[in-house]
Amino acid sequence: MVYLLNTNLNSKKKLHIALQKIYGLGKYQSIQICNDLGISTEKCVKQLTSGDFEKLTQIISQNYEIGLDIRRSVIQNIQRLVKIGSYRGFRHIEGLPVRGQKTHGNSRTARKLKLSIQISKK
Repeated sequence: MVYLLNTNLNSKKKLHIALQKIYGLGKYQSIQICNDLGISTEKCVKQLTSGDFEKLTQIISQNYEIGLDIRRSVIQNIQRLVKIGSYRGFRHIEGLPVRGQKTHGNSRTARKLKLSIQISKK
């Protein structure tokens, strides 16, 4: 295991697949990062040198928004919706589906999230 940008990366996996474990990086971004570094996407994480890891952290931190930054912005957006009293904000407060889904049969995920929100408030 390699610890990079607050994420444990599996050292046995290929670099472009392991980078997808970092919150905020997907398939396209991870391949783009490999191309920017000039490293083959087929190279495993354990084959990288310490210099490669330094370049990798530098490129990711400069060019991409990852981890806690994204989570913080999502929470701020939800709080903004609640504060202005919008319909979507109300749905977030009630723990119901926000994007127009029906609630009759399959809003289970939203209801599970509602339970976890209520437990954390106590």
